[in-house]
Amino acid sequence: MHPAPSVILFTCLSGAGFGLLFWLDAGLARPEGAAALAHFTLAYGLATAGLFASTFHLGNPQRALRAFSQWRTSWLSREGWASVAALAASAPVALSASFGPADQSFAGGPLGLAAALLTALTLLSTAMIYAQLKTIPRWHHWTTPLSFLTFAVTGGAILAGAGLIAALFCLALGVVMTLTFWQGDRRFAASGSNLNLATGLKGQIRPFAPAHTAQNYILTEMIHQVGRKHAQKLRLIALALASLAPAALLLALPTGPISILPAFACHLAGTLIQRWLFFAEAEHVVRHYYGPN
Repeated sequence: MHPAPSVILFTCLSGAGFGLLFWLDAGLARPEGAAALAHFTLAYGLATAGLFASTFHLGNPQRALRAFSQWRTSWLSREGWASVAALAASAPVALSASFGPADQSFAGGPLGLAAALLTALTLLSTAMIYAQLKTIPRWHHWTTPLSFLTFAVTGGAILAGAGLIAALFCLALGVVMTLTFWQGDRRFAASGSNLNLATGLKGQIRPFAPAHTAQNYILTEMIHQVGRKHAQKLRLIALALASLAPAALLLALPTGPISILPAFACHLAGTLIQRWLFFAEAEHVVRHYYGPN
């Protein structure tokens, strides 16, 4: 599929923001006072920036609020409700950690755990927007939500200053990325989708004439191919930046801004490349009819 910059920014920034909120709400990281305020501000900033970026991919952004009405059937709507609930539930946790006594912080308590659960639900809903699509076999697999959740938790761990634990998550992310790439390359063929299934005809068939005479929306958005040689190089770069380099920096440098900032910068760069590949390598079954673009 054609990668939309707004959706790439949305999934990367909001993933990191909600991932950091998860660590803070659950009490897995416990900054206090000004440090807590800075961490929660960063988490809210990344999450809201990502959500705002997502509106640029809408045909009519003014109607974005209507998406909230379809929560019974739409993972996009569920994501909207979950994100609002997560941000609202995290607010008292942030206030207690930033301005209240350390021993009375809501982080890690019932409210904090509820907020953490809502952030996890938000991340899962985002992943399910793509994982539910049977028409894109590469996405229609359990590795899609696993990948989204692992990326978010890893980015959150780096920003939370989790040190060795963050480095281990970076290495685990590398395993998940490798598994996702390996599984994804096999999903289209394993889906069994072909022209026979699409048309209901038997035997060896091919289109009599092209399905189009000019460029159209389907060709622009649904059919986009990346050269295999380029895809392999980008995968290695994404793996190195999102996983290996941050792990090395976190292990080699003292815990603090001196390691967190370069580690997260590398991780975010790798995440952007991986997410571009996530969309660019997605093969829609409609390409059986239209052919590669």
